[in-house]
Amino acid sequence: MKILLIEDEPELLISISDFLKIEGYICEKAHNYINAEDKLASYQYDLIILDITLPDGNGLDLIQQIKKVQPGETRIIILSAKNSLDDKLSGLDLGADDYLTKPFYMAELNSRIHAISRRKNFNGKNELQFNEIVFDLREKQVYIHNKPIVLTKKEYDFLSYLITNKNRLLTKENIAEHLWGDYIDMADNFDFVYTHMKNLRKKLEVAGCENYLKTVYGMGYKFSEL
Repeated sequence: MKILLIEDEPELLISISDFLKIEGYICEKAHNYINAEDKLASYQYDLIILDITLPDGNGLDLIQQIKKVQPGETRIIILSAKNSLDDKLSGLDLGADDYLTKPFYMAELNSRIHAISRRKNFNGKNELQFNEIVFDLREKQVYIHNKPIVLTKKEYDFLSYLITNKNRLLTKENIAEHLWGDYIDMADNFDFVYTHMKNLRKKLEVAGCENYLKTVYGMGYKFSEL
């Protein structure tokens, strides 16, 4: 999952970001309103964690922008002070999915992220299935024909991203940005995406999986039965 963290308190920004990276998320940071606007104009995110009290703008206005720029795709968790009930309610009315009141435990934030991910991508379930491929989302384990398959973390994230975007054309740039972060778009080439795709395809084939990974030459990849 690719997350944008918008928070103006430097220590909290760093501590949340470090925690999310340890948990295996791709986490990009914005320390103020203008920085967040620039990020949102240039990149796509699965989830935005937003402190609605920013020094150079109103976080509620950002929620409105997010819903216009990335409608239906991006989920939002509001971070708010204890006495800002009206702001929380306004944020939820504008389309935010959840909120946390400062101070909070990182474990609680992680739990909220998991819940939103299940609702968004997996209909609230702890298991994702596509024909013979089954994801155990709690254990982060993939099964092919009911047998576990050993994947690296990047391969697991790669396969999850492909399946949750099945039948959609994904460019190498899309994949690289989602799995490695925003600044990967400055890379000279994206050959490493092909390498990861080749390794993942080989592991799936050895496990007896059908070939759902389609190469659309000159454009990118598609995960499809067709």
